[in-house]
Amino acid sequence: MLAAERRDHLLGLLAREGKIVAKDVAAELGISEDSVRRDLRDLASEGLCQRVYGGALPVSPAVVGYAARQTVAPDGKRKVASVAAGLVRPGGALILDGGTTALAVAHELPQDLVCTVITHSPTIAAALLDHPQAELFLLGGRVFKHSAVTCGAVAVEAAQNVSADLCLLGVTGVHPEAGLTTGDAEEAAMKRALAARAADTYILASSEKIGTASRFRVLPWEEISGLITDADPHDTVVEQLKALGVEVLTAD
Repeated sequence: MLAAERRDHLLGLLAREGKIVAKDVAAELGISEDSVRRDLRDLASEGLCQRVYGGALPVSPAVVGYAARQTVAPDGKRKVASVAAGLVRPGGALILDGGTTALAVAHELPQDLVCTVITHSPTIAAALLDHPQAELFLLGGRVFKHSAVTCGAVAVEAAQNVSADLCLLGVTGVHPEAGLTTGDAEEAAMKRALAARAADTYILASSEKIGTASRFRVLPWEEISGLITDADPHDTVVEQLKALGVEVLTAD
């Protein structure tokens, strides 16, 4: 099989099965695992897959820059945000992550809601300036421009000194095997720090993130309270997540 044919075969397998196992492909095609791994390296360099131990997974479309992400699945993000905003109770304290879905949550919060919002996102804080009953706490640190949030040691330390009833956290990838992932190590650490300070943590994940993976793991499944997504409740990946014991809140 020519290299171009192998490439098409791998991309088709990724689309159908949601993953590639290098040793299985090697056995199927009668080639070495090294050849498969080289093909996967080439695909990964083009942003067409996320390499993991033993093979590859679909790459998340949410790893692009903040401005570009605002045009990705806006309707899905709005649906997810609507359900997420309904979890915020009057008088409660909310840790709200950065990102475009979290920004949609900020826009969904009632303007007269009495609450405390803790965030490391300047854009989230700015979006809530016209909410007169919302007390805002902005966690400082180095600004990670890719996602318009603060992160790093200073931001993590600031996060360790707050607490909340609820944390709404964004990720770029949601996969039964790879878990909850994002594209930057420091951002992943910041998300863990935020989640650790809330009684309940729900993941915001519009459907394009379901079944995909990024490089850095954020949290194991047992450390979240649930997942909010607009993906089809009967989607294969969603069914797998439910089988793992993950509470899935459907946004439609």
